[in-house]
Amino acid sequence: MIPNSLPILTILVFLPLACCLLLLPAWKRPRLAFSLALASMLLELALTVGLFASWKGLAAVQTALPGFLLLEDRSWIEAFGIRYTLGLDGISLLMVMLTAFSFCVAILVSWRAIKERAVLFLVLLLAMETGIMGVFLSLDLALFYLFWEVMLIPMFFLIGVWGHGRRIYSTIKFFLFTLFGSLLMLLAIIALHLFHAQQTGVVTFALHALLKTTLAPHTQLWLYAAFFLAFAIKFPLFPVHTWLPDAHTDAPTAGSVILAGLLLKTGSYGLIRFGYPLFPQAAHILTPLFYTLALIGIIYASLVAFAQEDMKRLIAYSSIGHMGFVAIGIAAWQPVALSGSIIQMANHGVTTGALFCLVGMLDERAHTREIAAFGGLWGKTPLWSFFFLFFSLASVGLPGLNNFVGEFLILAGTMKSSPLVAALAFGGIVLTLIYMVRLVQEVCFQEERQPLELTDLVPRELCLLALVALLNLWMGVHPAPLLDLIRTPVRLLIGGGP
Repeated sequence: MIPNSLPILTILVFLPLACCLLLLPAWKRPRLAFSLALASMLLELALTVGLFASWKGLAAVQTALPGFLLLEDRSWIEAFGIRYTLGLDGISLLMVMLTAFSFCVAILVSWRAIKERAVLFLVLLLAMETGIMGVFLSLDLALFYLFWEVMLIPMFFLIGVWGHGRRIYSTIKFFLFTLFGSLLMLLAIIALHLFHAQQTGVVTFALHALLKTTLAPHTQLWLYAAFFLAFAIKFPLFPVHTWLPDAHTDAPTAGSVILAGLLLKTGSYGLIRFGYPLFPQAAHILTPLFYTLALIGIIYASLVAFAQEDMKRLIAYSSIGHMGFVAIGIAAWQPVALSGSIIQMANHGVTTGALFCLVGMLDERAHTREIAAFGGLWGKTPLWSFFFLFFSLASVGLPGLNNFVGEFLILAGTMKSSPLVAALAFGGIVLTLIYMVRLVQEVCFQEERQPLELTDLVPRELCLLALVALLNLWMGVHPAPLLDLIRTPVRLLIGGGP
C-alpha cells in the first residue's frame, strides 16, 4: 500500500528526469548507463503496478474531484492562474502503466543496438518519459501543454541523431506537423482561459473549472476544431497522418516503440480527457466528420499496407488503421465503445510495440527490412518466427489475444448508434487480416530468397518477448481488471462529470 502522504504523482513524473543525473558519472561507460537507466525505469514500473494493485483502496478515499484516485494541487504561477495540478483516475493509471512498461521495453531492445552517444540517448529517453507521464496526469491545461511540448523535443533528436535513411527529412516533417497542431491548441487554451475569466472573474487554467465555461455554439466549434486538429495529428487521423510512416521508418527501434505505444495515445487521450468534456456540443456536431476520417484512415492504411516492401513501414500503416478503431470508439462516445477504445489504446501499444521490436531485431542481424529479402525464417529462426506469428495474430484480433477485446467492444458499442460505421470498420479488420497473413507467409514460410546467415533470439530478447507475449495473453483472456479500472471514469465522462 502506498502512503497517502507521499507525492506519488510528482514522483512518477519527475523520477525519470531526476535519474538523468545518475547517468552523468557513467558518461563513458555505456553498459553501466544502460543498467542504471533500466533500474530507474523498472522502479517507475513498480510504482505504477503498486498503484494498480491498490486502486480499489484508493477509490474508497474521496478526493476533491469525483472519480480520481489521487490528486495533487498546488499554486504555481498565481498571476496567470496556473496551478500544478496532477490527477490519477483509472484511465490515466492505465496509460501510466503502459508508459512505464513501454520505456522498459525501449531500453531492453536498445541494449546492443545503440553504440554511439549511448548516454545522451538514455537521457533523452528519460526526459521523454517525464513529458509523457506529465501529459497523462496533468489536470491544468497550461501544465498539460508544457508537458505536451516537452515530450516532443527528445523524440525530435532520437529520430534525427539515431535514425536511419532520410532521418533529417522525417524529423523535420514530424516537427512541423506537431508544432502546427500544438500552436493552434495553445491559442484555443488561451481563448478558453480568457472566456472563463470574462464570465466568472476567476483567472484559471484548471480543467474542472473550465468545464463550466459557457460558450456560444460557433465559438465552441472553433475552439474544439483547434484541439481536434492537434490531437488528430498525434493520432494520426487521415489526412494528417503522413508524418507517421516516415517517422517510424527512419526512427531507431526504441523510437518506434515509443511512437506507436505512447505518442499516438497522447492524441486519443487528449480527446477523451479534454476535447469532448470541454466542447460536448461541438464534438457531437462533428461526430460524422470524425467517423468519416477514421473509416477512411482504416481502409486507406490497409490498402497502402499491401503495397509496402519495408516491414517496418507496413507495420506503421497498420498503426494508422488500428488507431482508426480507437477514433471510432471515441466518436461513438458511448460507454461500451469508449471503454473499448481505452483498452485498445493499451492493446495497440503492447502488440505493435512488440512487432517493431521484432523487426528491429531482424534488422540488426540482416541489415535490411525489405520483405523480398526474407523467406523460410520458420526453419532458420524458429523462436523469432514464433513470436512474429503470435503478435501478428494479436494484431489482426485473434480471439484470446488482446486486440480482440478492444475491437469487439468498439464494434459492439458503435453498432448501437451507427451500425453502418461498425460494418465498414469490420471490413477494415478483414483487410488487416489479409495483409498481415501475407506478411507472415512471405517472411516465415515462403521459400528462402537470399542466403542470409541469421542467428535466433538471444536470452535477453527471448525473455523480453516472452514477457510481452504473456501480458498480451493476459489482456486478451482476462481483461476484467482493466475494464473495472476504467468503468467509473468512463461513466463520469459520458455523464458529463470531470
